[in-house]
Amino acid sequence: MNLPVLGELPLSGFAHAWFFLFLLVIAGLAVLYVSIQRSRQQRLARFADSDMIGRLSAAPQNRWRHLPAVLVAVALVFFTIAMAGPSLDRKLPRNRAVIMLVMDVSTSMNATDVPPNRLKAAQEAAKKFADELTPGVNLGLITYAANPTMLSSPTTNHDATKVAIDKMQVAERTATGEAIFAALQAISTVGAVIGGGEGPPPARIVLFSDGKETTPANPNNPRGAFTAARAAKDQGIPISTIAFGTPDGKVEVDGSEVEVPVDDSTMKEVAQLSGGTSYTADDTAELNQIYDTLQDQIGYETVRGDASTGWLRLGALVLAVAAISAVLLNRRLPL
Repeated sequence: MNLPVLGELPLSGFAHAWFFLFLLVIAGLAVLYVSIQRSRQQRLARFADSDMIGRLSAAPQNRWRHLPAVLVAVALVFFTIAMAGPSLDRKLPRNRAVIMLVMDVSTSMNATDVPPNRLKAAQEAAKKFADELTPGVNLGLITYAANPTMLSSPTTNHDATKVAIDKMQVAERTATGEAIFAALQAISTVGAVIGGGEGPPPARIVLFSDGKETTPANPNNPRGAFTAARAAKDQGIPISTIAFGTPDGKVEVDGSEVEVPVDDSTMKEVAQLSGGTSYTADDTAELNQIYDTLQDQIGYETVRGDASTGWLRLGALVLAVAAISAVLLNRRLPL
């Protein structure tokens, strides 16, 4: 529950649950208060006549005079909850993470099954991803066809990556494994110079392609995609793969139309071997949604944090109301 001004009021993740034993003290005080009130009634009945008792019982003040005490008890309950230390998961922006965009620019990316074509749609989505990425994340770009090309080293200057994205050009063949190895090397290099924490920074490879690897033919070769995925797993760097395109993709090669249907089987295996997640998209909207998901996963980390402030504010507010009502109703503070 989240209330205006007061903030979040969670009832979970208590760090000091033993403070709830204080509720027994509150219960004891409530019993003591009731006992005192009954004792007063008994004394009143003993020394006053019945007509006077009836007039006092009918008085408005008599009906509401217990309100301040009730509010004090409620405030103590809220303070007890605060002392028990409720907590919530909070999303904090990462400031040391490294993301390598590894994008396929093989000839099949000219297919127009995703308008205007796969490459231009991929460029626009990638630039949107760079725009919305957490500012402190280091973003780099590698494109690959027969060989990988480093267009932008990992940097927090995401505008530089966007400029590099516009320079992507198609070429022949698809060397997915070589591209993954190049990304691992880039992450290792930037990780050696990034400070501000213990150990290497968290890193992720986002691999974007529309087809299977062609160079080498066997992805289990020493420089193949599956071998590279296993290397990423060993280094603790998951690969999020995006298979982009439709089964109806076609390109023109030397005057002939060649079918280039999207092949997501290789991408799924790469993601699984590396400990990452695979995605598929056959239009720009789905691709943007995937990038939004990755931004949420990679750009932020979830940290369990204290959330007792809201209960403290609520307790203080109720205590203030108790004091005001005591002055108005009983002409004295509820002490």
